[in-house]
Amino acid sequence: MPLASQRVGRRERNKQQKLERITAAARELFAERGVDEVTTQEIADKADIGAGTLFLYAKSKGELLLLVQNSTYAEALAEGRTAAENITDLLDAVMAIVRPVVECNRKQVDNGRTYLREIVFGDPEEPHHRDALTLTVQTEQAIADVLRRDKRVSSDDAATFAHIVSAIMFISMAATINLTKPVDDVVQEITNQVRLLLPI
Repeated sequence: MPLASQRVGRRERNKQQKLERITAAARELFAERGVDEVTTQEIADKADIGAGTLFLYAKSKGELLLLVQNSTYAEALAEGRTAAENITDLLDAVMAIVRPVVECNRKQVDNGRTYLREIVFGDPEEPHHRDALTLTVQTEQAIADVLRRDKRVSSDDAATFAHIVSAIMFISMAATINLTKPVDDVVQEITNQVRLLLPI
């Protein structure tokens, strides 16, 4: 193997290992104390890297939270899609997609609410923010796919309904009034609104 190829391979492996250490450190610290109580220096120290190196991977603490939460969101969405495949009732199928997303968002409520704020107000030029936005689009696509099963719902209407469902879900998860509510209550609130929205 040429020397240049070995260097590139080693460099990429080192970058990936640092990213994994950063992600693990941020995930652990955010879960223990909440994103607002953790400094970027603490994350860098736990990941055994310099603070300057940390900012090569995420330019802000918000981006670090997006990095951590995106993988959990992706897993929740995959779980919801799989569950929805086997459910014939449209409302139940939509909520099968929504429930795991709500559950993952509320594992640490303050972190979940900050994550939503970062999605809405963060810098869309940053890579982890772009990934989060992609996940929201994929969520809407999954919901729209379920709604298209009903022949009365046009493809465009399914996309519009899905966008509204997504907005309902985000507002319900972020609302201060729901801060102490358990997952089941938040899911029920979303279900009640979606039931009135869908043409079923």
